[in-house]
Amino acid sequence: MYNDLLWAADGGQVLPLCLCDLAAAFNTVDHDLSLLWLEHQFGLHGMSWFQSYLTGRTFRVVHDGGTSSTVHIMCSLPQGSVMGPQLFILYAANLAAKPKSMI
Repeated sequence: MYNDLLWAADGGQVLPLCLCDLAAAFNTVDHDLSLLWLEHQFGLHGMSWFQSYLTGRTFRVVHDGGTSSTVHIMCSLPQGSVMGPQLFILYAANLAAKPKSMI
């Protein structure tokens, strides 16, 4: 693709390109916003199961007998989970269409 861009540039052609890197996309999902979005956009009420699935998660590192302090995870989807990809798709659906009151 890079070579094609160079050839187009040498030929005087203009080529717009938009790349979207989703490598860390699952780490950017805000729990509160995700729950609000699922309720308002998709009409999913009684979100206690989703709320308990997403919230209250912690992270710490244990290495060579030492333990780091505990970090409370405020955003991201559980890695390797079955629900993670589905929740991300619902979260990212129509991002441009979110009402301003939800942003």
